[in-house]
Amino acid sequence: MLGRTANGLFWMFRYLERAENTARLLDAGLRMALTRDLVTAEEEWRSVISTAGQQSAYEMRHASYTGHQAWNFMLREKDNAASILCMYKLVRQNARLARNAISGELWEAINENWLIIDEQLAKPVGENKVMDTVKTIRRAGTMARGALQGSMLREEGYHFSLAGMFIERADAIARILDIKYYLLLPSLSYVGSSLDTGQWDTVLRSVSGDRAYRWLNAGHIDARNICEFLILDDRFPRSLAFCHSQLRENLAALARLHGTEGESNALMRDADTRLSELSIDEIFEQGLHEFLIDFTATNASIAEAIATDYRFLS
Repeated sequence: MLGRTANGLFWMFRYLERAENTARLLDAGLRMALTRDLVTAEEEWRSVISTAGQQSAYEMRHASYTGHQAWNFMLREKDNAASILCMYKLVRQNARLARNAISGELWEAINENWLIIDEQLAKPVGENKVMDTVKTIRRAGTMARGALQGSMLREEGYHFSLAGMFIERADAIARILDIKYYLLLPSLSYVGSSLDTGQWDTVLRSVSGDRAYRWLNAGHIDARNICEFLILDDRFPRSLAFCHSQLRENLAALARLHGTEGESNALMRDADTRLSELSIDEIFEQGLHEFLIDFTATNASIAEAIATDYRFLS
């Protein structure tokens, strides 16, 4: 497979995952804002924009954090390269680049949903339409993953796609945890702290983990348990442990197909081993922020190694 085709598949699913993660954040923000007064709702939207990593870009264009401004900025702002509209455009561009390496079903899922999303975001989204738009974006991601799983040969293209998805998902979860943890808990001491359960509920909702977490923890919202769930519980498909175990499997499959291992396999093996040997107490002892910064740096190094190993720029 040509490096540029592999690059297209890898980034198609990175952007798809990034767009869906942004939609999940919006969904959580919308639900929280509905229960707040005007002033508190603005703080909620500030938190959502910050968690998405778009605060600087937003504040260059807007002086306040009203819901209408915030969600339209994240959904469709043309000058915002991280908007869902821009990201889904890149999903389709990369799908076209790799058109001969994906199934007809996957192309149809990407292309048809792009047309729907482009139409829905052609003009500012009002309060009566925003939830439907968010659902459309989340559904688009589900359809693309379903087409990938149900119609793609388990060859290079399949594994490059999943590698991109799990690299992006792990990065998103780590960043959400890091930003939210420090917004809620400036001190690293978590024992006996009084936490805003509504904000931690937003964390869980933004990663679609609220039902699974409550089922496992009898509905008890606790910072330590949430961190353990999102970092180490490999039963949850958006935990860091699950993402890295799946990434390791897909990189191992690529190595078998190519007949050789690269730097990405060695980095992945080391990272997965380190994570599997940690407990949540050890993570808190070293500092959650420090752990997450190290995790995101390692995740980025693995992504760079994948690009080098498989000559993405060739």
